[in-house]
Amino acid sequence: MGIKPIRGASPLLLSKGSLMDLHSVLDALILGLLEGLTEFIPVSSTGHLLLAGHFLGFESPGRAFEVLIQLGAILAILTVYSARLIKMAKDLPSDPRTRRFVLGILLAFLPAVVIGVIAHDFIKRVLFESPMLISVMLIIGGFILLIVDRLDLKPRYRDAMDYPLHVYLGIGIAQCLAMIPGVSRSGSSVVAAMLFGSDKRAAAEFSFFLAMPTMVGAFAYDFYKNKDALTGAAWLNITVGFIAAFIAGVFVVRHLLDFVSQRGFAPFAYWRIVVGAIALAAVITFG
Repeated sequence: MGIKPIRGASPLLLSKGSLMDLHSVLDALILGLLEGLTEFIPVSSTGHLLLAGHFLGFESPGRAFEVLIQLGAILAILTVYSARLIKMAKDLPSDPRTRRFVLGILLAFLPAVVIGVIAHDFIKRVLFESPMLISVMLIIGGFILLIVDRLDLKPRYRDAMDYPLHVYLGIGIAQCLAMIPGVSRSGSSVVAAMLFGSDKRAAAEFSFFLAMPTMVGAFAYDFYKNKDALTGAAWLNITVGFIAAFIAGVFVVRHLLDFVSQRGFAPFAYWRIVVGAIALAAVITFG
């Protein structure tokens, strides 16, 4: 029941219910920004969302909120790459290189389809509910990313369109590790691409292209599996989170390749280690 207005009190005073609604919207804004900022960098957007939701006490029946705000990040990358995608669509019938690249993306996407469908319920109901697992994977993934970033690798491929078909498939298999929350979809694909001989910029860009079918497929399947929960979803929160994810995602996609070319992946590795360590300490201390 709301707080009764007091004569002479400031009109800015809110009812208890309004304060709770405002708090929920602010949580949705934070989580939306996290989704957009972390989806395309190798730090695990899922891990960050789940940990933030856990410590904020954010409730989302059937994970409807997390499912739907991901669409904001999907639209962000499709928007930034729209001109490139249109050109590829026009070149597809006549350009063998473009056809081969599209085939490579499909090959890389295939393992995630198979494993995702088979293990979906276990991933969502067991792995997603373990903040300690997420924290540990953030730390481990950070050290792996840091080690690979510092290796004296000799790149053989400076354009993602020139990878051999077996490299596309190998990256796709590596990406499946990201079904463990905290591993990072982009991180696993980037590490695999670099170990297969890609330079850092091409590895990051291919992770963008692979994200498109992977995220669309995951969104569509999650939407189907959680459609019953959507009827009771908090649509104001979802709208705020969606818009925040879109804006933050556009910013990251536009600037990430130049950042990686100049600084590599070490900053993201350190970020993972610090966030994972703080989250692990918090989980152990507070549960």
